Amino acid sequence: MAMGSKRKTPPGILLLRRVRGRNWSPKTFRYAILLITFIAYACYHASRKPSSIVKSVLHPEPSTKPPQQEHINMRPWPLGNVFVKEEETDVNRRGSANKGWEPFNGKGGTSRLGEIDVAFLACYSIGMYVAGHLGDSLDLRLFLTWGMIGSGFFVGLFGMSYFWGIHAFWFFLVMQMAAGLFQATGWPSVVAVVGNWFGKRKRGLIMGIWNAHTSVGNICGSLIAAGVLQYGWGWSFIAPGLVMSLGGVLVYLFLAAYPEDVGFPDINSNSGKFIKRRRDIEEEVEEEVDVEDEGESSGSGSGQGYENKRSVGLLQACMIPGVIPFAMCLFFSKLVAYTFLYWLPFYLSQTTIGGEYMSVKTAGNLSTLFDVGGIVGGILAGYISDKFKARATTAATFMYAAIPAMLVYHSYGGVSQTVNVVLMMVAGLFVNGPYALITTAVSADLGTHKSLQGDSRALATVTAIIDGTGSAGAALGPLLTGFLSTLGWEAVFYMLVVGALCAGLLLTRLVIAEIREKLGYVDEVTACEPLLNERR
Repeated sequence: MAMGSKRKTPPGILLLRRVRGRNWSPKTFRYAILLITFIAYACYHASRKPSSIVKSVLHPEPSTKPPQQEHINMRPWPLGNVFVKEEETDVNRRGSANKGWEPFNGKGGTSRLGEIDVAFLACYSIGMYVAGHLGDSLDLRLFLTWGMIGSGFFVGLFGMSYFWGIHAFWFFLVMQMAAGLFQATGWPSVVAVVGNWFGKRKRGLIMGIWNAHTSVGNICGSLIAAGVLQYGWGWSFIAPGLVMSLGGVLVYLFLAAYPEDVGFPDINSNSGKFIKRRRDIEEEVEEEVDVEDEGESSGSGSGQGYENKRSVGLLQACMIPGVIPFAMCLFFSKLVAYTFLYWLPFYLSQTTIGGEYMSVKTAGNLSTLFDVGGIVGGILAGYISDKFKARATTAATFMYAAIPAMLVYHSYGGVSQTVNVVLMMVAGLFVNGPYALITTAVSADLGTHKSLQGDSRALATVTAIIDGTGSAGAALGPLLTGFLSTLGWEAVFYMLVVGALCAGLLLTRLVIAEIREKLGYVDEVTACEPLLNERR
């Protein structure tokens, strides 16, 4: 039996409808969808940041850094300074602030830190392929709810090892693997929900702005983890895990995953333009009332169109033109982006800036500025790709520009605090721009590709293929960094340069096709496509 037939209108929306006496307009629902999915995925990313913040606590290197003084009444950034010269540490009875935490504080500790990162990301990548297909088959609201609550639970358990005094490496490994599997529910689901409510017009810009949740989540996760670090590193996991679970409750109460759930037709169907161009406001209101009445009379709010649609398989989704090239590009793009995500705070705490080492808290604060640049990069990439209708060219250009940006940051980031901030934000702009574009607008475009002929649900499946492949690269980058950092950070940056170059080169064929199209050349196959479709 199709799961879609069991879907119901979210209880929070039912309550609001009873209080107001009528349904929201489609425009209001769209704003609500953007806000709720923004918060939801910001929670996902916030729960991934703690491991990067506490790396320097779990595996300190006191021989290379002067001891930090204790300071009690320090306001956290952004209320206080980004650069904190005096460290708020928890000199506790376990001695974790001075000696690290077994099994990460001995020889090969950085390698073990890299291994738990890759355990999380490998399970995340594998789970993504399953989660994508399930997301197209099950109720996205419930699927996302349980994914968030489960993920928050296992992130919190990782932090409880601090209070329980657990030092077994297998425990940390299992907790990260379980969290990775639950985290895989997030991205295919939120992209599918947004794709269900928005057409292709200005999709790049809208999703570029919306994709700021990635950077906002990273920033919030860093600030939360660094802010509670003084009470023990376990709280740096428990607090984001709790926020994650609360986000799951919000999704359960208010997320209308499909227009049909609240009485509107499917935006991707033939009748899906439920908001017509504003020729006649009376006509628009009349259409909304008719659709709303029809939806309410159906009882559950499920549209009839959903039951007639089938989810596509992985193989069929892979055959959609552009899916494989963008998936492989994202493999290397996320390799670069997630290396910064997981290792930038540790890198900052182990290198000198202006001749001084910084505290763990300062490193956490400063690393958030990389994501500030990423917010600008995501919006800029979305706008440019919309304006020129060239997704591949935009993504490739950003990846090529990321190469000199990263090299300059590594070479000159230690000159002064100001130079480090500026160069870090520039690197974040070019690194996160194509990553944001591919995982949002490109995935949504391909998930509603014309080759599907409108009779299939492929948004979550296509998103899972692209982001799942990318997540394999995200797992490889931090793992390699754990080993390469022992040889020196220069080796790590060379790896990042090679990754960015490969990401750009993999889009070469699509870039050439876009340029040929702009110059007026039409491929013979493309020219014959309408005739072939007509014959079918």
